[in-house]
Amino acid sequence: METIISSLISAGVALLICLIQQNKSRALIEYRIDELTKKIEKHNNMLERLYDCEKDIKVHTEQIENIDHRLGRLEEKAS
Repeated sequence: METIISSLISAGVALLICLIQQNKSRALIEYRIDELTKKIEKHNNMLERLYDCEKDIKVHTEQIENIDHRLGRLEEKAS
């Protein structure tokens, strides 16, 4: 009878330890997921800014080409 009681106590303690470790592991995994989410948000924000910069560069390039074309026509008229 005493062996059964001590076995049940040992099993209960082992189960309790497993539950505590599982809770700690889950908390660590949730923390890591949150950190990765923050990094992904930063990365996505950087990509959006890069796309905006590329659009601005395209607009400025077109403006420069138009100005160059106009200067060419003015130089032809002046000659």
